[in-house]
Amino acid sequence: MRQRNIKNLDQKIRRNSTFLVTDPESCRGRWREVFGNNAPVYLEIGCGKGRFIALRAAAFPEKNFIAVEGQSNVALRALQKAEICHFDNLRIFIDYVDDLGRYFEPGELAGIYLNFSDPWPKARHAKRRLTYREKLKNYRSVMSPEGTIEFKTDNDGLFAFTIDEIRNAGLSIWEMTTDLAASTFESKLFTTEYEERFGSAGKNINYVKFK
Repeated sequence: MRQRNIKNLDQKIRRNSTFLVTDPESCRGRWREVFGNNAPVYLEIGCGKGRFIALRAAAFPEKNFIAVEGQSNVALRALQKAEICHFDNLRIFIDYVDDLGRYFEPGELAGIYLNFSDPWPKARHAKRRLTYREKLKNYRSVMSPEGTIEFKTDNDGLFAFTIDEIRNAGLSIWEMTTDLAASTFESKLFTTEYEERFGSAGKNINYVKFK
């Protein structure tokens, strides 16, 4: 979905920068120092306006959460939400991440969330999908052995692709459903803005948790 331009965007980001990490690469290996505690660290890639990660941060104050968003105008909404909620266990940075090894050391993450990622529907763009097998291996390289990845999408084709990629990457599925709202999985309690809109319209939400 095309996002509208925001006037004085950089200035507004600076005014809402309490929880903004401006140089995330310098935090590699020291995220717990950034948070000031030794709690486990979880990452959402593509946080949108921040509803999901804010709900997580509120529900689990004993955990640390990082949200990354590539679009500055969208990230501003997440930063504004963080300013209002003032969660000490939440940090946000703005970037299009490719190699997580630039930002995290091996074992530094306890979990990763991928919510409603771009499906890149053309076959020639398969390697751009966030659940392409090499990307999954990259995620695992910075996670603890017991860490899990959670993925949600309303795109049935992307979900089928993801399941194949999980298996091709040699990973194990822990939870899976093609109708998250009808399941008993905890993840249905933590929704994105997009999920609220399309879930209420009756579209099924696919979900898988794996490691």
